[in-house]
Amino acid sequence: MTGNASSAVPSTVEPALATGPPAAPSRAPSTGRLIGIDLARGLAVLGMYASHVGPDPSVGGPVGFLLESARGRSSALFAVLAGFTLVIITGRPSPRTGRDGRQAAGRVVARGIVLIALGFALTALDTSIDVILSFYGLIFLVVLTLYRLRATTLAVIAAAGALVLPQVLYVVQQSIYEGTWSDTVIAWDPLARIGDSDGFMELLFTGEYPVLTWAPFVIAGMAVARLDLTDAKVRVRLALTGGALAVVGYGGSWLALRLLPQARTVIADATDGGSASSAWWSDTVGDITDSTPPQWLLVAAPHSQTTFSILGNAGVALVVVAACVCAAYRTPRVMRLLRPAAAVGMVALSAYVLHIVAVRVFGTEDGSMSALLVLSGHIAGAMVFAMVWTRLFRRGPLEYLLHTATRPARHIR
Repeated sequence: MTGNASSAVPSTVEPALATGPPAAPSRAPSTGRLIGIDLARGLAVLGMYASHVGPDPSVGGPVGFLLESARGRSSALFAVLAGFTLVIITGRPSPRTGRDGRQAAGRVVARGIVLIALGFALTALDTSIDVILSFYGLIFLVVLTLYRLRATTLAVIAAAGALVLPQVLYVVQQSIYEGTWSDTVIAWDPLARIGDSDGFMELLFTGEYPVLTWAPFVIAGMAVARLDLTDAKVRVRLALTGGALAVVGYGGSWLALRLLPQARTVIADATDGGSASSAWWSDTVGDITDSTPPQWLLVAAPHSQTTFSILGNAGVALVVVAACVCAAYRTPRVMRLLRPAAAVGMVALSAYVLHIVAVRVFGTEDGSMSALLVLSGHIAGAMVFAMVWTRLFRRGPLEYLLHTATRPARHIR
C-alpha cells in the first residue's frame, strides 16, 4: 500500500453468501458468510485502488472529496476486517478449544507467515505502493493470543491500545532517530536481509503501517466479529459507536489544532509547508521531513499514527461495516446492484495482488483525467474478474493457495 492507501485482507469465510435477511435471526453471531462483510471488504479494495492509481484529491469537487476520503480510511477498514477474519478462523460465535483450537491457531500462524512472505515479494516488484500484507501477517501473529476473549474485553483492549500505543510509538521512533541501536538490531535481523527493508524494525516501528499502531484496528475487528450482526439493535449500536469515535478522533484533533495555533505552525514547518489546517482529517498535511515534533500527536491525518487518527479511522470503519451489513439484511434489491463490489471482497487477496502486478506492468498516470480512466479500468477489471470467478469457484486463486498453505495445521494434536 502507499502512504495514501490500504491493503487487502484475504477472505476466509467458508459458507456461501447469504442473499437476504435470515428467516429467523439467531441470538448468537452467525457463523455463515455475511455478504455485508464481503461488501465492506470490496469497498476497501476499491478505496485502495483509488488511493493508488486515482487522480490526486487536489482535483477538488465530489471526486476529490471521495479520493481524499479513501486515503487511510480504506486501510483502517481492511485492518478491522482482518480482525473479523481472524475470529472466523478461530471460531465464531464461540472460540474453538482443545485440538480444534490448536489447529485453528496453527492456521492463523501459517497464514501470517505466508502473508509476510507475500508482502515482501510484492515489495520487491518496486512499485510506488507500500504493501501492507507483511504488516498484516505480523499483526495476525501478535494478536492471536486474544482470540478467546469476549467482545467487551477485546473492545477495551483496542481502546487502550489506541490511547497508549501511539505515544509509545512516538517515543520509540524518536529514540531510533536520535540513536544507533536500531542499526544494530537490523544488522542481526535475518528478515532485513530479504530485499531492501529494515525487517522487523520496519514492520513494528518505522514502516507505513507499524504493528504497534495498527493492531488496535485488528483487535476492534475481532470485537465486532463477536457481535450478533443479525440483530438490528446491535448494528445500530455499532454504527453509533463508530460515529462517536469518528467525532472524537477528527473533532478532537480539529479542536486541539484550533486551541493551539502554534502547533499548526510547528507542523507546517516539520512537513515542509504542508497544509496543517487540514491535518485533522486529510493527508494533505504531508509527511514529516525531519524529527517528528510532539505537536504531531495532535493531528488526525489518516497515516499519522496518532491516537486521534486511530479513533477517527476506526470510527469510519465501524460505520461502514454496520451500513454494509444493514444493507445486506434490509435492502436485498440494493445488494443485488452492489453484488460486483461484494464479489471483489470475496477474492480480496487476489484482487489486491493482481492490482499491484498491474501497476508494475502498466504503471500509473499523473493527469487527473487519464488517472481517472486508469482507476476505472482497475475497478472494472476487478469486478469482472470477481464476478466470473466467484460464479465458478468457492475461493479466489490466491485465497485457495493460502488455504492450501494452512492445511498442515490439521496434523496438530
